[in-house]
Amino acid sequence: MKINSSKSELRGTIIVPGSKSHTIRAVLLATMAEGKSTIRNPLPSNDCKSAAHAARLFGAQVEEADGVWYIQGAGSQLKVPDDIVDCGNSGTATIFVMGMAALLKGYAVITGDEQIRRRPVHWLVNALNALGARAMLTRPDHQAPPVVVGGPLQGGTAVFDGFNSQVISATMLSSAICGHQVEIKVDHPLEKPYLQMTIDWMKTFGVDFVEKSNDYSHFVLDGQGKYHAVDAVVPSDWSGVAFPLVASIITPSDVVIEGLDFYDAQGDKAVVDHLLRMGAKIEKDEAKGRLHIIGGSPLKSGIEINLNDTPDALPALAVAAAFAEGATTFTGLSHVRVKETDRVAVMEEMLGRLGVKTDTTKDSMVVYGGKGLKGDVVASQKDHRIAMALAVAGLASEGVVTVEDAECADVSFPGFYQQMNKLGANFQEA
Repeated sequence: MKINSSKSELRGTIIVPGSKSHTIRAVLLATMAEGKSTIRNPLPSNDCKSAAHAARLFGAQVEEADGVWYIQGAGSQLKVPDDIVDCGNSGTATIFVMGMAALLKGYAVITGDEQIRRRPVHWLVNALNALGARAMLTRPDHQAPPVVVGGPLQGGTAVFDGFNSQVISATMLSSAICGHQVEIKVDHPLEKPYLQMTIDWMKTFGVDFVEKSNDYSHFVLDGQGKYHAVDAVVPSDWSGVAFPLVASIITPSDVVIEGLDFYDAQGDKAVVDHLLRMGAKIEKDEAKGRLHIIGGSPLKSGIEINLNDTPDALPALAVAAAFAEGATTFTGLSHVRVKETDRVAVMEEMLGRLGVKTDTTKDSMVVYGGKGLKGDVVASQKDHRIAMALAVAGLASEGVVTVEDAECADVSFPGFYQQMNKLGANFQEA
């Protein structure tokens, strides 16, 4: 599907769906738990449905109702999947399922779509083998799925370089209930809010452990925990909030975003503060969980933004930077290059098509903004955050921006274009 995006004025209220990162953690923890869990406000996106599909293969019963999912956990009866576990486009589900498979007396074959089969997972393969499980990559000279993983974990020490938080989270989730002590050491941990999110969900499901360093670099899990069923609510997705937020500040707008939790572990809520530094008119109401944005005022930059802990924010913030007078420098981007796409390279190319000058290195990106954007055809590369960012850019550009493969936005924000059109966005299917 192609989406044509053109100049718009936005008015009204929008509620962003539940968080993908929270939903996947809740689904897979409920799978490993004893009893029936109730997960409210889950994100019914393709990635989260991939996690639910995996949960069923591991022995859980999943009922997907409107606004709530019920999951009868497999608990101690977690079973070896009788089919290949296809995690679709979900990198988080792929990694977490690998960790869960390491609990089994048997083997699981885990894979995903074309993008997942290019995303490295060797860090977790090495860690699981160090902990006594049996994990292997299936293709010579490839560090990506398909992978074969079996267990059970025997305990020991896993060492990570901190580059990818998901592999650390996956190890924590399974080590907590493996029956043996596991020590996790992390050199220069990145994406720390995601590690805290994992810790918070583990506590919600009844398992606590020792974080010995106070900087997410050293964990000890005794392996004697047990997850118990919960009734829990998934917070709105701050990563998704970034797109209507940026759309509202770059257009003549009066928009309220509701249903937010300012105290949640999600790091992407920092996007609000970054935009405030650019001069955006945003009013926070933490008590009511809402943002009020008055858009259309000139933005100024000249700032540096480190995205070590919030890599998913780059596409949206790069668009905001393109409309802000001056240079915006983004740093801490090496791990942004190994998401669904190399998001640094893709945003550099696509912003270039729209007339925006950028400079990039392996770990940084400078966006020279404030000159205005022109219309053109741009490619999402089937990356949901790229698709939404480029569509948002078109709302304040001179001329029409046509986004190819725009339907991939459903991965994390189902109905994005329809919800934005209710605010006045001019998104039209080409």
